[in-house]
Amino acid sequence: MKVRKLNFFILSGICLFIIAGRANSEVNPRLVVLEQPQEENDIINIADTTILPYIKLEKKAKTKYIRGIHLSVWISGSEKHRKIAMELFDNTELNTAVIDIKEYEGQVYIDGIKIVNVNGAYVKAIPNLEKYISDLKEKGVYIIARIVVFRDNILTRKKPELAVKNPDGTIWYDRKGIAWLDPYNKDTWDYNLKIAEKAADIGFDEIQFDYIRFPSDGNTKNCRYSKPHSAVEASKALVGFLKEANKRLKSKGTKISIDVFGLTTTATDDMGIGQKIIGMTEWVDYVSPMVYPSHYGKWNYGIADPNKEPYKTVYLALEGALRRIPNEKLRPWLQDFSLGYKYGKDEVEAQIQACYDNKIGCWLLWNPRCVYTKSALKEQDAENTYQESDPPTPEMLKTEKTKQLIIETIEQKNSL
Repeated sequence: MKVRKLNFFILSGICLFIIAGRANSEVNPRLVVLEQPQEENDIINIADTTILPYIKLEKKAKTKYIRGIHLSVWISGSEKHRKIAMELFDNTELNTAVIDIKEYEGQVYIDGIKIVNVNGAYVKAIPNLEKYISDLKEKGVYIIARIVVFRDNILTRKKPELAVKNPDGTIWYDRKGIAWLDPYNKDTWDYNLKIAEKAADIGFDEIQFDYIRFPSDGNTKNCRYSKPHSAVEASKALVGFLKEANKRLKSKGTKISIDVFGLTTTATDDMGIGQKIIGMTEWVDYVSPMVYPSHYGKWNYGIADPNKEPYKTVYLALEGALRRIPNEKLRPWLQDFSLGYKYGKDEVEAQIQACYDNKIGCWLLWNPRCVYTKSALKEQDAENTYQESDPPTPEMLKTEKTKQLIIETIEQKNSL
């Protein structure tokens, strides 16, 4: 018994020493930017970024507020670019990596999944993935696997019976020539969930389902499915998929999130894609509406040009969301790219502040090239919290009448 007590105290002392050592470790002062590389010299160094360190109490990282970035396969697949990403997490408030595991062309970047390999979808683009995950966890980074669900150009060609069809029975393609899996077909559910399960098994903290919707771009009137299609049935199918995902992933201790169109936070229908945010939220831990101001049309929310009004656009979108789903489940994607209007420090900060003014502390930044605005982020030693600004005035939000119209529309729909 004395020996056991002695061993316990020795082990406790070692653990305290390790924790103290980490707490006093130096932070690399070099600051970097990530960019999807075309060549090795596409990655360049710039100044000013920040990460919030936090103690990793268990195998999976813990933090109060998730603040992350998307990392493409091109960033995750190169040892050099991995190191650059590590420097980013060492020196910015960012504490979360969203890593592509399955893309919209259908490529899958995890090996060892039989149905994926049989159908030729595996691409060895991220070597030593498990080591990369381990290295990120050592930094205290929360790791999310992004899986594009129903947009898939590989499985649809290998197994046409799983694809969305034209009236003549041929495969339907969207405007970019990409085919879609039939969201009603449970074999397509199983295929994607096998990928999700494997991602959970190798250490991802969370699975994020993207393109969890029906097709929208192209002549969707020609779309034919394996069962009669309607807005009600489409919404039921997506909720059914998430319910099955919850059943299969929660037993592994893995969190689940979804990406949805930005307008789902205030739309009064399924937008023709099956996404009804309330029903979908029940089965996931986080909902990430893509509230990119550039993706809103003129006069959405009463704003003449939403792309030029990032604070107003994001504020109103999230205010609408909070009338439908819990605050703790909201974790929006914010715009850190330019599309029709130049975005920089002010525009990114404005969107982040719009989150905080809605009492939403979590957010993710999206840039298709993985180039992020460091000057919009806090420094490493900043608290993992947020500061609200003064409440926005009716003038800031265009007019009180516009705001009230949005609120009344949402409340009317939710009462149905």
